Amino acid sequence: MIGGGVTFTYGQTNTLIGRDGDLRRVRDLLGFKAGGGSLLLAGDAGVGKTAVLDALARTADEEGIRVLRAAGVEFEADCSYSCLNQILFPFLDTIDDLEVPFREALRVALGFDSGRPPERLLVSNAVLRLLQKVAAAGPLLVVIDDLPWVDQASTAVLGFVARRVTGLGVSFLAAARSGAHNLLYEGGGLPTYELPPLDEESAAQLVGIQFPGLARSLRQHLLAVAGGNPLALLELPTALQPASMDPPTVLPLSRRLETLFGSRVTGLPTPSRRLLLLAALEGTGDLGVLQAASRQANDGYDLADLAPAERDQLVRIEGSTRRLRFRHPLIRSAVVGNSTSGEQRAVHGALAQVLVDQPERRAWHLGEATVEPDEEVAALLEDAARLTLHRGDAAGGMRTLIRSAHLTPQGQNRSRRLAEAAYLGAEATGALPSARKLLDDARHAVPNPENSLHSATATALLVLNSDGDVDTAHRLLVAAIESTAETHGYDAGDKALVDALHMLALICFFGARAELWQPYYRALERLKPKPPLFLSALGRTFSDPARTGAAASGELDLLIASLPGETDPMQITRTGTAALYLDRLGEVREAAWRVVRTGRDGGPARRHLSALIHLCLDDYLSGRWDEALDLADEGLQICEEHGYTAFAWYYLYIKSIISGARGNADDSLATANRIIDWASARGAHGAGHYAHHAAAVASLGRGDFPGAYEHAAAVSPAGSLASHAPHALWVATDLVEAGVRINRDQEAADHVRAMREAHTAALSPRQALLLDGAAALCTTDDEEALRLFERALATPGAERWRFEYARIQLAHGERLRRIRATAESRKPLGAALVTFEHLGARPWVERAEQELRAAGWNRRSPGEPKGRTLLTPQEREIARLAASGLTNKQIAERLFLSHRTVGAHLYQIYPKLGITSRAMLRDALDSGATSRRTGAADDGPDA
Repeated sequence: MIGGGVTFTYGQTNTLIGRDGDLRRVRDLLGFKAGGGSLLLAGDAGVGKTAVLDALARTADEEGIRVLRAAGVEFEADCSYSCLNQILFPFLDTIDDLEVPFREALRVALGFDSGRPPERLLVSNAVLRLLQKVAAAGPLLVVIDDLPWVDQASTAVLGFVARRVTGLGVSFLAAARSGAHNLLYEGGGLPTYELPPLDEESAAQLVGIQFPGLARSLRQHLLAVAGGNPLALLELPTALQPASMDPPTVLPLSRRLETLFGSRVTGLPTPSRRLLLLAALEGTGDLGVLQAASRQANDGYDLADLAPAERDQLVRIEGSTRRLRFRHPLIRSAVVGNSTSGEQRAVHGALAQVLVDQPERRAWHLGEATVEPDEEVAALLEDAARLTLHRGDAAGGMRTLIRSAHLTPQGQNRSRRLAEAAYLGAEATGALPSARKLLDDARHAVPNPENSLHSATATALLVLNSDGDVDTAHRLLVAAIESTAETHGYDAGDKALVDALHMLALICFFGARAELWQPYYRALERLKPKPPLFLSALGRTFSDPARTGAAASGELDLLIASLPGETDPMQITRTGTAALYLDRLGEVREAAWRVVRTGRDGGPARRHLSALIHLCLDDYLSGRWDEALDLADEGLQICEEHGYTAFAWYYLYIKSIISGARGNADDSLATANRIIDWASARGAHGAGHYAHHAAAVASLGRGDFPGAYEHAAAVSPAGSLASHAPHALWVATDLVEAGVRINRDQEAADHVRAMREAHTAALSPRQALLLDGAAALCTTDDEEALRLFERALATPGAERWRFEYARIQLAHGERLRRIRATAESRKPLGAALVTFEHLGARPWVERAEQELRAAGWNRRSPGEPKGRTLLTPQEREIARLAASGLTNKQIAERLFLSHRTVGAHLYQIYPKLGITSRAMLRDALDSGATSRRTGAADDGPDA
């Protein structure tokens, strides 16, 4: 109820998000059950004061503390003792137990008896005496909300009481808005606790719970503008335009927030409101600019007119920086929301006249002040967009280009600017629906817009993300590049051409066929004076790395060396793409995380996706599987929110291959088949290759070696590394292992020969590890096999590729045991087991344990009954909690783990306990199956 204490709930039932620390602090200051005390809870409108009061009152009641509640009400503010009546009404009978002077004074003051108006001091002492009597039966908490609206008579009495309750078993808690004029009671103030806004994590959690469907871009903008104000976080989404892919700079206010903040603005004198509007639209609060612009506006006001806003604590002036700051972002929104469009245009015009030395800001203000098409202003805005894009702000550049196009007279320039904005929307910001509309507008601006490279590039990306196929997107883009040759002249500095060629490389990768890459190679040869470094590297490392990747290592060195100071997310992700098949994604991780964090804060969605892809792939290869799954979920969510269906398969691949490696073969194969079906319908063979890789790993894990061989050979037939199918490098060892297992030794040997002929070991330490490991698998000479295994495992840096390294260790141990080198076999087998357990790779855990048992090792203590297996301390705790009925998520929260980590541990726990389901845990634990080993000298692998 506005004016009567705004009450709202944020969070789940009986739970406040992000307020645990505040609640503890307030309880300590109040002296709950420690003799009592008084406190004023202050804070901005909507910060959650009422919610905190409710939580404290609820907790007090649960602890047996009696709670008295009252709230100031605007229309009762002139009714004396109305608030006191709310508090004391339940104690009418107790009032009669007071001494006569106190009883009579209080009954008259509260309106129960008629008589001579009592002295306020007498009433105050009567209330204090009454509360003391009530508290004699147990602790008492008095809670007053919306203190500024409490009538003055009650305020004076309650102030008197509040300063005297300590030691009486009474706690007094009142809430008021920061900066209100009647916070001080008669005779002195109360101790004050300023309730802060929610921290970033809590604010994001609140929005996620209350508005799970809110688009990421809107959610990030909402979090930024709400500044942790819970009421704003809950109310602003109702005012957002759900169809908008590009949230406005100043968010609109809902009716409740307009009432809370707007009323304070409209009550100011006109000069003050004009100056606040100037400050709101200027953005930086620079007093010099505000002073100059106010003179330019010639409205007869100056900075002295800010005084009323300062006194009302709407703004503050920082003396050291000479800048004006709004006390809350919502005040700025209220200032703009309570102004007319004409007033706003006049302010923008005045600011444009002042900011002559800041072309980007001047152009923006001119654009906002201009109504009719104006090519001069449009050109200035296009220049400003270039500056914005140069800083890596694709969303800002897109907005500025759209504004430029709208102010451009009908014709070629308008079409060109709209097409470039469409490209940015599709390729960078994630605004695919907006990109489609902008392309339509561009086509209407001129009769034949097909000669725009940006238009063609955006269209190709939209084709990929619709039901179109790779060949159509490829044909469209190649035709645009070649038909505009006279315009771009293959100038390596032509941004539109460079962007088009980058998109062409992506399309060729999707298609994974040699003929698709030929136009790309021809264009690179014609670029003058020379191709950009990343385009040249992509032409070697991303197209056919088995044959040309090693030659690009020097170019990749230069690209990676530039990353520490690189701010352009597009350049970072392009470098990551070039690094992929040379296994150097680890050197891009730090920069990729910068892009992801920018994306989470509302940065370009397309770049966010690319960085997530690179992190996911590196996480899989380096054994960070839980993180990979979390990032894959994040990527899938972004794909769904922004319509990037063409990129979802990357994240499904990660989920499929990790699921298969952890023993969930059915789920893994189902996901892989889903990718294959999608890719086959569109000619996206590159995506299909990834899916076949995941299916091969899942099949190997379940022991389906014919199936694994079939999936691996679908990427590249045995005996060759398919041309322009880069993922053939990643499945080569899987094909060899499967071939050996099904007695296709010749095919396995032929494949190793193809790897050697391609010199894959020169690409990276990982490829050297895989080549020697594959060669060792298929050789019949035991001595040669052991030499190759040892060389593979001694490859510098090979330990980084944890799963593949452990698989080579397992194969090494298997070979040693087969030739009866039993003692020697236990070291690589034990080391492999440790890694597999850490990864949660259950099928490989079982294989390693089986080999170790055959080598004379088991996990049972001497004399321990069969099936009594050691669990680690963490496994025992997880097992105990799971047996008690907690879900994986609840266990994860209890132990501060990922729920996927809990699941991985359970997969390890079941075979150790000799059970197959969660329902069997309790009996297994009750039987003592987790007792620790004692005194065993030969009870574990040599690791």
